[in-house]
Amino acid sequence: MTTNPAAEQARQAEQTNQADPADRVRRTGRASQDYLSELFSLEGRVAVVTGGSSGIGRAIAGALARAGASVVVVARTEAALKTTVEELTAQGCRAARVSADLGTREGVRTAAERAVEAFGEPDILVNCAGVNLRPHLDELTEDVWDTTMAVNLEAPFLLGQRFGPGMAQRGWGRILNISSQQAHRAFVQSGAYGASKGGLEALTRSQAEAWSPRGVTCNVLVPGFVMTPLNARLSSDPETVAGLAARTFIGRNGLAEDFAGAAVFLASQASAYVTGQSLFVDGGLSVH
Repeated sequence: MTTNPAAEQARQAEQTNQADPADRVRRTGRASQDYLSELFSLEGRVAVVTGGSSGIGRAIAGALARAGASVVVVARTEAALKTTVEELTAQGCRAARVSADLGTREGVRTAAERAVEAFGEPDILVNCAGVNLRPHLDELTEDVWDTTMAVNLEAPFLLGQRFGPGMAQRGWGRILNISSQQAHRAFVQSGAYGASKGGLEALTRSQAEAWSPRGVTCNVLVPGFVMTPLNARLSSDPETVAGLAARTFIGRNGLAEDFAGAAVFLASQASAYVTGQSLFVDGGLSVH
């Protein structure tokens, strides 16, 4: 007997409509999960996160790992590194650590090669390590300038040079640099710190120009005031902390966890057409 295709489709549609509502919800839920996974999952990706043992870097490392990436955390303090990686592995994540001094070229190169030993060449590079030395410009020495530029600008440059071309050759990569409000406006003695972050944003645009045609997006996250060890000096003044919170639209200062979603977005397939941009995650501080 010949089956009418249109009639068969109608019969199947009717059966679907009469199906258990709970089953329809489950199927819809699976479809949603599949869609979100296609956009944001980092399964099979390898990420290197500098400054990943504390503050914003730690939050980003955790977010990338929970999204499926194998994460190598790079920082100076072995104890904090060990704790961070142990917490991630206890949650079922794949994580490794590299203790390194990013203040010298040799230290950066050593860190890069040791990072590759864990899970292979990275698909994602997050430069979050930084120093925040703020003497008045009258008192800014060459040593402070050199230290600031070495960690905040030269290390991201060297790591980009080490990993960016490989990402481009493979046709997929993500570079995410962490900047500062001081890259856009001078306040609280920006000095060398502001100059280094301004240079980092310009470097990011140069990286985007060079590598985005071959699948590597390069972007910046710009925090507002976040209560992290890097901001210990300002965090110790309750009046300053309250004043900064009042300058946001949200009405509070930032938390390290506020950067998780933005980092996963910029590290994932969802951001394939976003490059050379500075994304402010600051509660509206920059536009208030």
